[in-house]
Amino acid sequence: MPTQEEPTPTPASSPWRLSVAPMLDWTDRHCRRFHRLLTRQTLLYTEMVTTGALLHGDQPRHLDFNEEEHPVALQLGGSEPADLAACAKLAERWGYDEVNLNCGCPSERVQRGAFGACLMAEPDLVADGVKAMRDAVGIPVTVKHRIGIDKIESYDFVRDFVGRIADAGCEVFIVHARNAWLKGLSPKENREVPPLRYALVHQLKREFPHLTIVINGGLKTDDEIAEQLQHVDGVMVGRQAYHEPWQMAGWDERFFGTPGPAQSREQVEQAWVQYLERVVESGRPWPQAMRHALGLYNGLGGARRWRQIWSDHKLKALRPGEVALQAAQARAQQAGMRSATGVGPLADAA
Repeated sequence: MPTQEEPTPTPASSPWRLSVAPMLDWTDRHCRRFHRLLTRQTLLYTEMVTTGALLHGDQPRHLDFNEEEHPVALQLGGSEPADLAACAKLAERWGYDEVNLNCGCPSERVQRGAFGACLMAEPDLVADGVKAMRDAVGIPVTVKHRIGIDKIESYDFVRDFVGRIADAGCEVFIVHARNAWLKGLSPKENREVPPLRYALVHQLKREFPHLTIVINGGLKTDDEIAEQLQHVDGVMVGRQAYHEPWQMAGWDERFFGTPGPAQSREQVEQAWVQYLERVVESGRPWPQAMRHALGLYNGLGGARRWRQIWSDHKLKALRPGEVALQAAQARAQQAGMRSATGVGPLADAA
């Protein structure tokens, strides 16, 4: 039975102390490679990959990643225990550090596949899937879920869900501190309309002190992250990390006590352009990768012009190094003009 012991603060060595959320169409291998230029320690997640896509589709396309991305976890979407076990084996074979089951996505498309947040209504099925994966692999099997579904706002609901899945062997739970409304809201609205209730996640940690509880949802500043780490074992950050990537440059030192890889934004950009050149040499277009780095200079003068240059479709036939030169010149020129006219450096940071 769960207890009411006070949780012990998470050590900086915990793999789940800080992570970037799995985000569909965003956290692909290029995005994760860019994030590694900013933080070595933060755990990175793939986009959600369905079991059907892995078992019947192009496995290398979904599973290949750069060695520099470690620690990196594969998030699965599915509900059939045998399929989940087979895909967990693939994750382990490919070298992932963790396999995570999505029980939090509220989109109707995902619901039609009988997985995502609707699985919270079927804890026995989730438990069977978790047990099948744990029996199949030696890497950690974790679950990401909401605090409730639809209008079910009772703490007992999420407590019983976590307890049932923990009985099946899951030791790590990533909890988005909002309900998932399965009808009537878009995925975007589901990240904004249901109220955040961090206290319920804190209560989970108090009742299950032996479990690793990671909180997710609405957290933006480093101070907010630090505050949450007084109550739970880890924090998962989503869109804030994607849109304001330079924030991650301070995470290794503040939250793990180790120096980070990023010395300056210019140094990160230089390393990223070298990566883009390798993308081109492999026969792939660079713009799909570059889109993940467009927030690098947010908050500085010239940031908007820099983004415009990198997003200019007329320049997509050029080599990344050539575009980088134009972007740097444009950023410096705009920043200089704003400085000369007395306009603040944040004026074009939108």
